[in-house]
Amino acid sequence: MERIETILFDLDGTIVNTNELIISCFQHVMEKQGQPGYARERIIPFMGQTLEQQLQAFTGAMDVELMVKDYRAYQAIHHDALIREFPHVDEVLGRLHQEGFTLGVVTTKIKASTDRVLDMFGLKKYMSTIVTLEDVEHPKPHPQPVLTAVERLGANPETTLMVGDSPADIQSSLAAGVKAVGVAWSLKGKEKLGEYGPHYILEDMRDLYQLLGME
Repeated sequence: MERIETILFDLDGTIVNTNELIISCFQHVMEKQGQPGYARERIIPFMGQTLEQQLQAFTGAMDVELMVKDYRAYQAIHHDALIREFPHVDEVLGRLHQEGFTLGVVTTKIKASTDRVLDMFGLKKYMSTIVTLEDVEHPKPHPQPVLTAVERLGANPETTLMVGDSPADIQSSLAAGVKAVGVAWSLKGKEKLGEYGPHYILEDMRDLYQLLGME
């Protein structure tokens, strides 16, 4: 493998544990839609898609604008109480940045909520680019978000990794011609991610050290 120079990260469920926040927001919206107690197991398979796509899948409605507003209002109130750090993320990103790797975020979140969560955990200082839903016409699993980051950074796809927790991350990475890396802490399970053909699956964020030849 060529020496990796650029590492892109998904945000939700990959470098920040927003899982409980996302699930509780959807459950709140679905309760208001007359479906109280909407099961986690029905939500998890769709995580990684855009908010609109997920709400359309859960409700069967095409116009979900009011539901999106409701979701975001509930999220704004409960955001800081429900999100957590994943183990070793700050340590690993700090070391990669120090060692000269170029880092970026590629997410299906909007810019405001992306900035909020990166600022909360002090991760924005490591990132040379941040690609959000508002920066692309076609979200993941389309290759455009990953390619947008690659182009902004002047990176070589062959020396770029994209790390994510959803099938959409892996599909976007492979379609963009970068190395696709899944994470075993995905709520979808590493077996499900393995079905999409990632080049690697990390058991622990520190596994990146070995993968990048740093140990």
